[in-house]
Amino acid sequence: MKIFTILLAGFLLVGTSPKNRKDLSRQLYVSNYENVLGTSLEFKFTSTSEVEAEKAENAALKEINRLSSIFSAYDPNSEFSKWMEQDLNKPIKVSKELFEMLSLFEQWKNKSNGALNASAAIAGKLWSEAAKKQQLPTTAEINATVENMKLSHYKLDNINLTATRLTNSPLVMNTFAKSYIINLACDQALASSNIDAVVVNIGGDLVVKGNVTDQVNVTDPMANADNDAPLAHLLIRNKAVATSGNYRRGVKIGKHWYSHIIDPRTGKPVEDVISATVIAPNAVDAGALATAFNILPLSESKALVATISGAEYLIITANGKRVESEGFRALMDNSIKEEPNIKSNIVFSSAEKLWDPKFELAVSFEFNAIEGNGHRPFAAIWVEDSNKVPVRNLALWYNKPKWLPDLKNWYRINGENFKTDKNTYASVTGATRSPGKYTIKWDGKNDKGQYVPQGKYTIIIETAKEHGTDEILRQEMELKKSAQKATAAGNVEFSNVTFDFHKK
Repeated sequence: MKIFTILLAGFLLVGTSPKNRKDLSRQLYVSNYENVLGTSLEFKFTSTSEVEAEKAENAALKEINRLSSIFSAYDPNSEFSKWMEQDLNKPIKVSKELFEMLSLFEQWKNKSNGALNASAAIAGKLWSEAAKKQQLPTTAEINATVENMKLSHYKLDNINLTATRLTNSPLVMNTFAKSYIINLACDQALASSNIDAVVVNIGGDLVVKGNVTDQVNVTDPMANADNDAPLAHLLIRNKAVATSGNYRRGVKIGKHWYSHIIDPRTGKPVEDVISATVIAPNAVDAGALATAFNILPLSESKALVATISGAEYLIITANGKRVESEGFRALMDNSIKEEPNIKSNIVFSSAEKLWDPKFELAVSFEFNAIEGNGHRPFAAIWVEDSNKVPVRNLALWYNKPKWLPDLKNWYRINGENFKTDKNTYASVTGATRSPGKYTIKWDGKNDKGQYVPQGKYTIIIETAKEHGTDEILRQEMELKKSAQKATAAGNVEFSNVTFDFHKK
């Protein structure tokens, strides 16, 4: 199997139309990876040549790996990690990229009134340790952490490009390093190949460059399964999009969930904002603002974004309030309407009761990390009734359409009727996800949008992968009006599978 999806470029070029015969040969090439920068990675290229798309992918991957080897706090051999091991008060010559990143943190620390701070890692460590002990940090511990974070932890020499560590406190370049890397990966893809456009999406932060308008769906933090309806459908051209939120990462102490995002000024996890999405011409601005908006009061967020030309935003507060900038709605694709809640008009026997809309089934699983092959497998998830009749397709991930028959069981049932549209390859922006972890929901409707009867159903997960095998898992469940849960070990391609039938 080839690594690329090929689809007519029209599905990506939303709002544009071919101007000549050459445009008609432009195609969309899609490639997916897991475990890149600790999350998932998606490439989308438009080009007249698969060879050129492969050049672009290789160039972008090379740049991502190069920059990760500079900034990573988790790689002991990265330039940043080695700099952190240097003696205090000793000027160290660093790469221009690391110097620029350290400079950007200082600039954004000032812009955000201390909301963005590389030393927030100090508080992050405090709360991680608290979670292990299942005991909240003391007031004294939090206050000591805040005082530590107020210190100047390094000094930069702009003339000699040296960075001098001033304290032994931990630092992390996470806030907008990902956006910085994505931007340069896009540049390398365009510079190294004959492609028209590129979209690089790492864990929900993305950059769109070139002759393309990409559809981007904004994840709903209160319903963030991979097939849940998004908050908004955006049309993005030559801009960056970043989302930060507390709904995927954090710690649980007792019965309370605490965000991984810490306010360095208080030493405590944030609570008032649960998601912030920012669109901006500059990738670093988008990444920095998205994180800052989770920390700052709304009044300070609005004042901060006013200093960044062309930035638009959508903020979701803890009580569900939607706050958006004036220009955000202008970026939305209002031609897409969510599927209506259709009542079934199928006639069932009197003994059959329809699915209770208050219930849903969540299917969660994890793609296994396989050394030497980071490509995500093709995967299909669907539901069959007790007579083995397919009732609902829940999810389909694939690359080039010609390889769809490799999903043998799914294709035997659905292959002749399969059609794609512009939503098939929409990009998704959301809080950074853990690598390989996905959740798909079933709302009890069939493929026509009608509720099915209560009763026995089989959920089927099938995967196929380049240089891999066809794997399939079947789970039968009695889906009526009582919560239940089932688990499965999985197989070569995926694991940690749970089937959770519950009230919404």
